Amino acid sequence: MATDDSGTRTPSPGQPIVGFAADIRPLFRETDRDSMETYFDLWSYRDVVDNLDAIRDRLDAGSMPCDGPWSPQQIDLLDRWRDGGMLP
Repeated sequence: MATDDSGTRTPSPGQPIVGFAADIRPLFRETDRDSMETYFDLWSYRDVVDNLDAIRDRLDAGSMPCDGPWSPQQIDLLDRWRDGGMLP
C-alpha cells in the first residue's frame, strides 16, 4: 500500500482495488446477515465500516461466522479493503 501526497492510501502496483459492493459485501451470506441483524446490517456499507473492528475481532476469535471460520484469503481481502481506505 502506498500513500500519495495528500495522505490518501492507494493500492500497491499490481494489487487490485478492493471495494465493499464488489468484494466485501459478498463475503457476508444471507445467514450471516440474519444472525447479526439485531446489532447491525452486514450488507450495509456504513454499518460494516462503523463496526469493522468488532467484526475483525469476531473473525479472529472464530465466533463469526457461526458455522466455521473464514479462509485466510477472505480475511486478507477484508484487511486489504480496510487498509485501502474502505472504498464503497
